[in-house]
Parts: sequence; structure tokens; C-alpha cells
Amino acid sequence: MKENGGHEPIFCTIIPPHVLDTLAQADEPGIASAARRTLQRDAFERTQRRLTTVLGAPAVTAPAAAAPGTPQRSIHDAEHGTDLPGKKVRGEGSEPGRDATVNRAYAGLGATYELFFTAFARDSIDGSGLPLDATVHYDRDYNNAFWNGEQMVFGDGDGEIFLDFTLPIDVIGHELAHGVTQYTANLTYFGQPGALNESVSDVFGSLIKQYTLGQTADQADWLIGAGLLAPRVTGTALRSMKAPGTAYDDDVLGKDPQPATMDDYIRTGRDNGGVHINSGIPNHAFYLAATTLGGHAWERAGRVWYDVLTGGELKEDASFTEFADLTVAAARERFGDGEELLAVQKAWERVGVREA
Repeated sequence: MKENGGHEPIFCTIIPPHVLDTLAQADEPGIASAARRTLQRDAFERTQRRLTTVLGAPAVTAPAAAAPGTPQRSIHDAEHGTDLPGKKVRGEGSEPGRDATVNRAYAGLGATYELFFTAFARDSIDGSGLPLDATVHYDRDYNNAFWNGEQMVFGDGDGEIFLDFTLPIDVIGHELAHGVTQYTANLTYFGQPGALNESVSDVFGSLIKQYTLGQTADQADWLIGAGLLAPRVTGTALRSMKAPGTAYDDDVLGKDPQPATMDDYIRTGRDNGGVHINSGIPNHAFYLAATTLGGHAWERAGRVWYDVLTGGELKEDASFTEFADLTVAAARERFGDGEELLAVQKAWERVGVREA
């Protein structure tokens, strides 16, 4: 078990490189330029993350006065530059200002903290009160948001394809959930374990949105990034857990490539072996389990997924099948041989990961 130690920081973005590659080839110079600029910044930040990992970074700990159940948030403004973290513009407990992006980032960090603490008794993403830091207004026309192993960073989007990346609360939750994975199972960011890494972030991002809205599983839209796409884009979100492959189909952005079952599993060297693509399969399994059970998804299906992520038995290079088997075991251990176990079993069978 790697809880609170042994973690290896990774650089995770909400918009995968293959999407930006497509946009970089667009006929419209403004769209293509913003995509290329974003790809360049992502490559730079990814390199910086590797260097920090190799050379070592100073440990970040919660302030001595921080009590469990109280987040410690700091929002910084990059003022369209790229130096991190930038100018601090809001701290824990301070009143909202005029900048809506700052306020959304602050609220999103708080909502993420609240879901993990209330539903899973987890004190921040590391389980020990880690301060939650975020930077907004990063670069110009920056089409991404990322977790760099230490903090959140949000771009404002180019206004043509993507809007402000603080708009969807599940994008904030998704990226912070990469931090939870970093401090627990530390799933390798390639192939099936990488797709599981992405899927876990989608699962908890969706749960954070549902928790904030007070939604049951049948009331949720199960979309990731709804509200992020600009009005001109033909699409509803970045991904759909309910119907992978249907989130967007646009002349410029392309078509959502996610499969819903193993029958359509995509073998590719792009996107770290398809981590943002094949994550549609475990995403759909969670959707099926959660909607079969009904009620609040974080109370049963979410509990099972959290138990697997933090239980210490999930290997860093876990396959879909190994993850699925652990969810079945976790469902049985927590809930017995009832409807929870059956729902989890059937979900993985329907997506083709486990045999009936």
C-alpha cells in the first residue's frame, strides 16, 4: 500500500494530445495556433515534471493549524503568463472577489475536498490534509487544465473550441482525483493501467458534480466536461460515461473516439497507449453499476471503487480484468452477496471485461 508515500508525480491534462493534434491541423489559423501553443506548453510542463521527479521536490504539508475536515485552499493568478504558481489572489476563508474564474476554482477545490472527506473520510487528496493550490488564467488561449503532481492549473480556453476550464466542476474534480491516485495506487500512465487512471478521475469527477448538485444516479447526465465546449462546437462534453463515443462529433474537433466495450478496444501508441480513449470502457462499467443500484452513486458504487483505489491490492500496472476482479471482491467485502455485488459483476460482464 502506497498511501501517503511512494508516490510518483505525473503530469495529467484533461484534453489529451490527440485532440490538440487534430485542432493543430485546423484550417482556421486562430484555432490551429492555440492548439499548437497548448501542445508546446504541455510538452514543457511535462518535461519540468520529469525533472522535478528526478531531482526531488520539497515536501508539501498541511499547516499545523489545519483541522481535519477543513480544506486549505490557495488560488493564484498567472495573469496570462506561465510562471507557477503566480500571484496569490484568494486564500482559505476569504470572501469571493470579482473574478468569476477565481471563485469557481476556489469552489471546485472545496467541492472536491468535501466529497472525499464526507463520503470517504479522506482528508484532502493525500489523506493527511494536503493544501489545495490552483493557478488560473494560465498563458493565453491555453486549451487545457492539468494536475502537475503538486497543484492544479487552468487555462481560459481559446473561446473558439474551449471555454474557461473552471466552468465544469467535474474537470476540477477529475484533475484533483489524479492526485488521489498519485498518493494511493499510483497507476502507471500507459495502456490499460493508464486508462484506469483516467477512468478513476472521471468517476470521481462525476461523483463530485453529482454530490454538489444533490443528484441521484438516474438524475445525473454522466457527462465529463459539459459546458466546456464553445457554442460553435457540435457536441455536449468531452466524454460520456453513459454512452462513450457520443460526446462530440464536430467538423473541426473530430469525433469522440471512446469505445464502450472491449469489442471496440483501441490499440494505439498515441495518447500514452489510449489512456483517454479506452477509459470509456471502465467508465461505462461504473455507470452501469451505479445506475443499476440507483440512489446516490457515491454511497455504493463509488464506495467500492474508492476501496479498490486505496486498499493496497491494486497493482501499478493493473489490467482492466484485475481492476474489475478487485471491485467484485470489494463489493462482496463491504456489502456481502447482495445487489451491490451483482450490479458490479454484471457491469463488467456487459462491457466485456469479465465473462458471465
